[in-house]
Amino acid sequence: MQHIINTVGDVMDIVTLSHGSGGKATNNLIGDMFYKHFNNDILMQQNDSSVLEKLNGRIAVTTDSFVINPIFFPGGDIGKLSVCGTVNDLAMSGAKPLYITVGFIIEEGLSFDDLEKIVISIANTAKEAGVKIVAGDTKVVDKGNVDKIYINTTGIGVIEDDTVYLSGDSVKLKDKIIISGTLGDHGVCIMSKRNNLDFDVDVKSDCGLLNNLIQDILNVSKNVRVLRDPTRGGVATTLNEIANHSNVSMMLDEESIPIKDEVISMCEILGLEPLYIANEGKLVVIVDEKDADKVLEVMKSNPMGTEAMIIGEVIEDDKNKVYLKTEIGGTRILNMPEGELLPRIC
Repeated sequence: MQHIINTVGDVMDIVTLSHGSGGKATNNLIGDMFYKHFNNDILMQQNDSSVLEKLNGRIAVTTDSFVINPIFFPGGDIGKLSVCGTVNDLAMSGAKPLYITVGFIIEEGLSFDDLEKIVISIANTAKEAGVKIVAGDTKVVDKGNVDKIYINTTGIGVIEDDTVYLSGDSVKLKDKIIISGTLGDHGVCIMSKRNNLDFDVDVKSDCGLLNNLIQDILNVSKNVRVLRDPTRGGVATTLNEIANHSNVSMMLDEESIPIKDEVISMCEILGLEPLYIANEGKLVVIVDEKDADKVLEVMKSNPMGTEAMIIGEVIEDDKNKVYLKTEIGGTRILNMPEGELLPRIC
């Protein structure tokens, strides 16, 4: 990378407190790092706020913060994760993602090489998603007050007037539940790379963009009830939230749920349930039963949904529960989890 120059002309390899002071070092960092890689017409207005063009349609807004440890992992990094998480949240409402803001809280001592890798990853993922980075902020804090780097984002998208209403309160009896692929990949990947675990597990994070897959789904069905990305708490938590919101119950079929053998094995060792493990590139679709097959077909034709499966349905029950029909023929309840399963997973 092109190293940042400090105020006296010395080459610097790490971020220091001076880079957050608002002086020359800060300006060098912004120009040589952020403007260089995030360059677009709106960001380069270079004012205290960016002025956006008028949008036609309803506006969707989301915000998120990312504190994942480690910041680099198989399948992604904190930069890619921050854009994917923001874009995916916008897409879940049927919005077309357009803009994001990115705020950095950086620990002094972070190497510029690592920072630039993250910034380039953000830029590349935003380009892939078709969104512009339109505003940002940088703070540098004393060593030990942040673990390397935290990122905050806000996303803005537009919902066209003819887009179907998508909400957790829209689910109806006999609707089908579809998952876009294998569960638990992200959580197991991160757990395997933690210093105190250090498992040798060949599982990559599923961190990825879902906006194109969602557009494919909405193009073939006007009877989709709700879309969700089952991140923290996994698919079991996501479905419990929807069941409570819609005042319904659900029955899942354990044999139909796609989970990698490596994920199952690690969860067995740690005493964890894969259905509660975080995902970062998976999609839950609840759709009218009459459209389930064509939605499944279009999902399987998209690279982000090749392993999609119908895993359950909405049932007649007044308890607002999520049930799992096990492989041996029994039934158990998947309750909301209590406590922290795994901190700093995203």
